[in-house]
This record gives sequence, structure tokens and C-alpha cells, in this order.
Amino acid sequence: MPGDAALLSVEGLSKRYPTGDLALDDVDLQVPAGQVMALIGPSGAGKSTLIRCVNRLVEPSAGRVRLEGEEITGLGATALRRARRRMGMIFQEYALVERLTVMENVLSGRLGYTGFWASWFRRFPRRDVEQAFRLLDRVGLAHMADKRADALSGGQRQRVGILRALMQDPALLLVDEPTASLDPRTSRQIMRLLVELCEERGLAAIINIHDVALARDFARRIVGLRAGRIVFDGPPEALDAEVLTRIYGEEDWSRALRRPEEEDAEEAATAA
Repeated sequence: MPGDAALLSVEGLSKRYPTGDLALDDVDLQVPAGQVMALIGPSGAGKSTLIRCVNRLVEPSAGRVRLEGEEITGLGATALRRARRRMGMIFQEYALVERLTVMENVLSGRLGYTGFWASWFRRFPRRDVEQAFRLLDRVGLAHMADKRADALSGGQRQRVGILRALMQDPALLLVDEPTASLDPRTSRQIMRLLVELCEERGLAAIINIHDVALARDFARRIVGLRAGRIVFDGPPEALDAEVLTRIYGEEDWSRALRRPEEEDAEEAATAA
């Protein structure tokens, strides 16, 4: 899909696991600054692998990844740690430290900028603490700053995970199935929050998501993966039954393509 100058550039990216399975097959992808992109496809299509290859949580077998012009795939350990500051990772299962407070979990996003002993004793600069409070207030969790993470609901945990990533001051968010463990209403709230925060901060995001309706409602661009290859790259309005069949296989896609308001109208008519 045509766009502005790329913040992230992926060229010829492939990943073959020791088992012989090819998870990614010569993927080319560019993401402009500030663009929210949804990554969809069937289980095993390579969506999570792609996100993890970008920040090298998974090492690619071939290809190159560039962020803001810097080649990530060629970096040594120290330089990679610095580069990862610019890529905030948000996980499906939140990846919070359960025994720590909400505030401590949010501040852990600054560990890449903090010296060893300061991080060991969880001593953060005042400006970081103030920023964390502002972010917590932004998502309605300021009153829970001192609660342990294990006391939170799923939606609250995901909000904390998002704020932890924002504390890195990233240019790019890598979001791995943020709504998979949430109910439909909370899922929409989390997607809306992600898009709003990206717009407010000028962030790009790659969101790996299974819910096609959520992808269509909230992302500016959708990329479809199948068997490790990109088979669709375009705007949400181009995601029709033919495209969904190309991505997922044969199915009756009429219900999946209906807007939420159409579903609500049908339910109201049936109830009446």
C-alpha cells in the first residue's frame, strides 16, 4: 500500500525454525510514521513471528529490518537494547509483574534508560514518576497506582501494559493480540484507546489481531498474512469477501463483514 517515507522497513524477511517449518517467507513491508496497521490472518500464518522478528525477540533467518533508517537485524547486544527502546511491545497476556504495583509496572518501561542499581531498587527520576501519573490519569487508572497488578481486571491489565510500552517513548508499538483475552466491549475500548494514543503521540503501530471486525473498525491499513506471505495490503474498506477468502479460505463472510450497528439493528428488530 503506498504511503509516506517509512518509519519501519522490512525487506525479504524469512524465518525457518529448526523443525523445518517456514513461518515467514520473503516478507516486504513498510510502515510510515504515525500509521496504525492491523495484521490479520489464520493461526500459524506468521503474525506473531513477524512482530517478534521486528524487535528480534525471534531471530530472522534472512532479510533486513530497518527502524528510522537503522538496520536492526545487524545490531549487537548493546545496540539492540538501545534500539528496542524505540519499539514498545504490548503482549496478549499483559506480561505484568503480578506482585508489583500498577505504578511500578508502568515505570518498568523506563528500565532501558535507567542504571542497574537504580532499576534494582526501583528508583526512578521524578520526571518519570510524573509522566507515569499523567498516563495513568489519561486511562482512568490514577486511583489504582498503588494496587498490585494481580488485583486488576483483564482490561485494566492491558491498559497498564500499554502505558508501560509508552513509558519507553517509542516510535513504534508492536501489539500482539491485545484483545484475545477480553470480552467484546472491553476489546473495543482497548482498540479505541490504542488508536487514540497513537494519534495523540504520532506513533505507528502494528497490531496482530484475530478479530476482523475490530481490525476494520479501528485500523487505517490492514495487512493479511497466509502461510508466511502477505496476500493483502490495503485499506479496511477493501476487505471484502473475496479478500477474506484469499486470507483465510472459503467461508460465508457475510456476517463477518457487517458493521456493529447493523448487528444491533437486527437484534432490536428480532426482539420487537
